[in-house]
Amino acid sequence: MKNTRWVRLLAYVTGMINSELLAQNEYLAAENRILRSHLPKRLRLTDAQRVTLAEIGRRMGRRMLASVACVAAPETILGWYRKLIARKFDGSKYRACPGRRRVPVEIERLILRFARENSGWGYDRIAGALANLGHRVADQTVGNVLRRHGLAPAPKRNQTTRWKDFLASHVAVLSGIDFFTAEVLTWRGLSTYYILFLIQHETRRVLIAGLTRHPSEEWVVQMARNLTDASDPDVSGRRYIIHDRDSKFCESFRRTMVSAGVTPLKLPPRSPNLNAFAERWVRSVKQECLSRLILVGEGSLRRALAEYTEHYLIERNHQGKGNLILFPERGRRSAKSANPVQCRQRLGGLLRYYCRAA
Repeated sequence: MKNTRWVRLLAYVTGMINSELLAQNEYLAAENRILRSHLPKRLRLTDAQRVTLAEIGRRMGRRMLASVACVAAPETILGWYRKLIARKFDGSKYRACPGRRRVPVEIERLILRFARENSGWGYDRIAGALANLGHRVADQTVGNVLRRHGLAPAPKRNQTTRWKDFLASHVAVLSGIDFFTAEVLTWRGLSTYYILFLIQHETRRVLIAGLTRHPSEEWVVQMARNLTDASDPDVSGRRYIIHDRDSKFCESFRRTMVSAGVTPLKLPPRSPNLNAFAERWVRSVKQECLSRLILVGEGSLRRALAEYTEHYLIERNHQGKGNLILFPERGRRSAKSANPVQCRQRLGGLLRYYCRAA
């Protein structure tokens, strides 16, 4: 009988406590909803606050969290708890080394250079070329470096060839030919002279084929015969000559070239950039020489062209060839010599060249 009374009393007290807790929870939930309505839509919590909510939310479970959670969704709070557990067993901070070492900058540059200059080289081929230089690199490392810089594997790189690469692979057999004009004072007044020249793409050697006031078909054909002479080193060994669509390059001119084993290549309309070496030389000779002289008679034009061509080849630096002189004079003093610096002049000081005195 006494035991029954104690059980009833315990149940009564427990019920009073539960009802108080339920009332408190209900009030707190309502208060949270009201406060949440006055706060920004998204709250920025610190890591410590996330840890607190994650630990309590894990004990409550997903169902109870759905009825009381206001700051974040139940799935978010439980996700924080999973990250808290994963962080507990994360041993990366105790590692002696943070991971695989990064590829040295020098090797990475070599990998990119080999891939860009050799479109058909795969990962193994590049790794082998590096091994020849004393760098042991796995083929997978080569692939990772290329992917990081946006370079495709060898099969896809080999499908596209840049115009620059195509010209570089054929530069040894290419030459460019073109006309340009110069105004010369004669006893009849101002006359226009047409100058025909040829430039080798590989060496940039320039040959003035001829000049005339009347570039007739017979004259152009005769210039073609002179250029294709077997004893002429400026054309021998050149299989292709690029020229524009000027009517002066007539059909008989082309046949003369073909009969000598040289294939003339006519450029598309309005495309001077495809004969860029010739166009650049015309700009140089006009800007540095002809436009700064008053030419009187054909003889002065020939002299100016001869002097500038020699200056262009043996005294002038060329940015497209490593900023070096194309054909330096033999026996020229070294730049490290202690001899005084002297100035050589052409065309009355219009063209100057500085070197060490002999």
